[in-house]
Amino acid sequence: MTTPGFRPTHVVPGYGMPAWEAPDPARPTVPLDPLLPVQLVERRGDWAYVLCANGWSAWVDGRHLVAVPQDPPAPESPLTRAADPRPLLARADETLARYRAAVEELAGGGLDGEAFRGRTRGLRIGVVVDGEHVWLYDAQHGRWVYADGTRLSTYATDEAPRATADSPGHAPTQVVTPDGS
Repeated sequence: MTTPGFRPTHVVPGYGMPAWEAPDPARPTVPLDPLLPVQLVERRGDWAYVLCANGWSAWVDGRHLVAVPQDPPAPESPLTRAADPRPLLARADETLARYRAAVEELAGGGLDGEAFRGRTRGLRIGVVVDGEHVWLYDAQHGRWVYADGTRLSTYATDEAPRATADSPGHAPTQVVTPDGS
């Protein structure tokens, strides 16, 4: 049964995850089930305090939580250059063409394995298309974005959470609200 007013911001990874009573490795509690919806309430460096769909709450390693995408942008919104998915689609197409050309040269005997590795080093691409929805990897900014055909919104980033510089052992508490404020 889900707690009234509960709005998940993340889910537990598919393999489940350990949980703690406090942000202290010496105080473990019952692990969380795979794919359990949770709501992020507080962060302390890599630690995350979550409220679970079943009403439980616990501290977890926030780096392993899987973000639930926010609602897609409203289609009535004007298209802006920064939100236009076409430049990312063009970069993905160019990257794939470069990789395809290197594969063709390797298969044709024009490249050896070392030359192939050199030619493809640094190429990064990620595209998932599911009907009208698309997730694109933006290698330039190190993030995955979601697009509905007209606009982009950040879905996940390559950067891991970290404590602030002024308190390396214990990051200050950040209260997180469902609306992102």
